[in-house]
Amino acid sequence: MQMCDAPEGAVAYWNAHVKTTPIFSEDAECCVVLLLNVRRRIKGHQFISIGLLDQLLVGPREVFRTAIIAAASAIVIMHSHPSGDPSPSEADIRATRELIRAGQLLKIEVLDHVIVGGPNFSSLRAMGFFY
Repeated sequence: MQMCDAPEGAVAYWNAHVKTTPIFSEDAECCVVLLLNVRRRIKGHQFISIGLLDQLLVGPREVFRTAIIAAASAIVIMHSHPSGDPSPSEADIRATRELIRAGQLLKIEVLDHVIVGGPNFSSLRAMGFFY
């Protein structure tokens, strides 16, 4: 199982496993949750939503359902920006904070929210949006 203790590990997993699946679309925002064990190794992933060109619907129920079933200790949320610009929107920041609060209630840590745009990425944790 691949280690995921930094955003680069999540992006490597995304490129190797998420982008290669038939359900992935370069033309729409795709949201995936990476499921991690207690040692921060990726157990697997789940597509949460495939949205439109510039928006995505994601809620705590959809994100944490698979994490609970898989007995994940932590998760990393990832989604794509088809524009190629990985900068987070206000909606991305709000959704991330909502998911952090939900994870705290469930005792499932949200380690990061990584936005992939073309070859670039942004980590909301590294940008200081986690509290």
